Amino acid sequence: MKTVDVARVSLLERMVKPIPGVLMVTGAYFPETSGAGLQCRELVRQLRRAVRFTILTTTADPAAPVVDTQDGVTVHRVYVDPSDRRSKLVGAARLTMAVFRNRHHFSILHLHGFSQKSILLTCLAFLSRWPVVIKLTSIGHDDPVSMKARGGLLYRCYLRAALYVGVSSRMKVLYERAGLPLSRFRLIPNGVDLDRFLPSDEAERQALRHQLKLPDTGRAVLFVGFFSAEKCPDRLFDAWARLALGHAEVGPLVFVGATRSGYYEVDPRIAERIRCRARDLGLEARVVFVEHTSHIEHYYRAADIFVLPSLREGLPNALLEAMASGVACIASRLDGVTDDLIEDGVSGLLVSPGDVAELETALRVLVDHPERLNEMGRLARQTIESHFTIEQTARKYLDVYRAVMERLGCAA
Repeated sequence: MKTVDVARVSLLERMVKPIPGVLMVTGAYFPETSGAGLQCRELVRQLRRAVRFTILTTTADPAAPVVDTQDGVTVHRVYVDPSDRRSKLVGAARLTMAVFRNRHHFSILHLHGFSQKSILLTCLAFLSRWPVVIKLTSIGHDDPVSMKARGGLLYRCYLRAALYVGVSSRMKVLYERAGLPLSRFRLIPNGVDLDRFLPSDEAERQALRHQLKLPDTGRAVLFVGFFSAEKCPDRLFDAWARLALGHAEVGPLVFVGATRSGYYEVDPRIAERIRCRARDLGLEARVVFVEHTSHIEHYYRAADIFVLPSLREGLPNALLEAMASGVACIASRLDGVTDDLIEDGVSGLLVSPGDVAELETALRVLVDHPERLNEMGRLARQTIESHFTIEQTARKYLDVYRAVMERLGCAA
C-alpha cells in the first residue's frame, strides 16, 4: 500500500513542519468493524509515518485486549456495555485515564463522530488546551442541525471544535444552516484503497463464489451493513424476493453484517424476519448471511449487483467500496450524499428511500440488461478513481492537522 508520507510528503517538508501527534477517537476499531472505524484505520495506515497516531476506542467485547498494536500504531480499548449504567461510569473513568496516560503523545484530539462520551473528551481537551477536530459521520445524528436541536451540554461541547470535517455536500449545507462559521469547516469525503477494492472479471467472480460457498447461478446481489431499521435490509429482501420467485437470472442475496450485536442500532428481529420469510417462500437456500469477514473485498468482487437501501447516511463506505470494485450499484437517493456519487442511469441507479417497488424495478433492469450492468460498474470505478481515493483523503487530513498545529503555535 502506498502511503502519503512516502509518495507525496517530501523530506524537506517534514523537516520544516512539525509532525502532528493525534489521538484518534472512534466507537469501534479493527478487528471490530464499523464504517467510521474502518475509514479511520485506512487514514492511519496512509499517514502513520507523517503523523504520530494513538487510537482510543470503545468496545462491546469484554474479552478485547485493553492495549494492542494494529498496523504499527497503539490501540487503547475501553469496554462499555451501553445498557449498564455502572459500565458507562467505569468506562468514563477508564477513558479519562487512557487520555492522560497518553497526553504526551498527542496535541490534537480527532473525534470520529460525536456522541455522549464526546462530552467528557471535549471537556478534557478544554482543560488541557488540546484543539479538537470533529469528523461529522452521519446525517440525522451528529450533523450540526441535529446537534443544535439536541442543545444542552452536548451542543455546547460540540461548539468547542477547532475544525469540523464533513464527508458530503449535504453536511456542508447543514453546517451552513446551523449558522456555524465556514472558516472552521472542511469538506473531505471518505476514501477508498484502489489496490484492495478493484474490479473482477466473470471467471474471477465465479471462482470467488465457489471459494465463498455462494450459489453459483444467476446475478448475485450484495448488501453490506448493520441490520438496523435505517439500513433497510428487510426492504431489499422484499424487492429481491418478488423478482427471485419468477426470474431465473436472479442469483443469491448475500447479507454481510452483524445481525446481532451490542451496538444500539442493530435489531436482531430484522434478520429473523428475513429468515422466516425466505423459508416460507422457499428461498432459504438462496439467502446467505455473513456475520463478519476480514476480506470484504472478496464479496464485492464475487457480486454482480450491490444495493444500499438506507434511509440516511453520511457518506457510505460500503457504496464507495462497491463502486471501486466495479460493481453495478443501486442506492437510495439521498440528497447531497448518494446523488453526489452516482449519476442516475449512468454510473448506477437511484431509487426513492424505502420504496420496495422502485427497488424491484431497478434490480430487474440490471438483471435483464447485463450490458448496462457492466457499463455502470466501469463508470462507477472511474468515479472513485477521480474523486474518492484514500490518498486524496489522507492528504487533505494532513493539511487539516497542519493547519490546526499552526493555529496552536500562534495561540501559544
